[in-house]
Amino acid sequence: MNPNYQTQPDSLKGRVILVTGAGSGLGREAAIAYARHGATVALLGRNETKLDAIYDEILAIDGPEPAMFPFDLEAADDSGFERLAGTISYHLKRLDGILHSAASFFSLTPLNQQTLAQWNSMLKVNLAAPFALTRACLPMLEASPDASVIFTGETHGHKPAAYWGGYAVSKSGLEALTTIFGQELERLPNIRINTLIPGPVNSPLRRKTHPGEDPGSLPQPDDLLPWYLWLMGPDSRDVRGKTIECTL
Repeated sequence: MNPNYQTQPDSLKGRVILVTGAGSGLGREAAIAYARHGATVALLGRNETKLDAIYDEILAIDGPEPAMFPFDLEAADDSGFERLAGTISYHLKRLDGILHSAASFFSLTPLNQQTLAQWNSMLKVNLAAPFALTRACLPMLEASPDASVIFTGETHGHKPAAYWGGYAVSKSGLEALTTIFGQELERLPNIRINTLIPGPVNSPLRRKTHPGEDPGSLPQPDDLLPWYLWLMGPDSRDVRGKTIECTL
């Protein structure tokens, strides 16, 4: 992306975009930004109260009325993802993009202190659910004239490091998944799937991993929104199967 990139105010007009993890962090900020640029946003998260708050905020900025889908990614099975895709299709009639921003994280600990239950949670929410939800939604994405799917990667998934354990492993898998999807969907020029690595940013997750850090010393979510808008919008139409690190 050109560092001076600026998207058009209506660059996402008429599109329907599903955002997982929309209740907080970068998912929340991206959902609002997508609505501000004309998209109808499908808000997915476990906390309905948080989704209600974002729903009201989008209406307050005169964005298209969003849809809310309270949903537990960790508890879902194949049939649950298929039903969710069917509900989205029934109510919104189309789907032009997915931002996978939901995440499961516990703490920075040595591998010998991490449990199988923690790994199962992180692998399910961070890797298996993005795959399963994307697969379930593929018919709608295939019908879109210009569909974009964004997986949210992580610096320590891209370059693994001690103590990041199951979280790093689950995030590293997204990069392989992106490459495989990219190759398998080469025949469909209207669908692109990429992984975006935000890097250090003032977010709820960052405050868990670096509790003593000054949030003011970090990039703020707004600083990264051009990347999220570019990769979801038409200007990145030819970017496919890539892992991209946000730079400022």
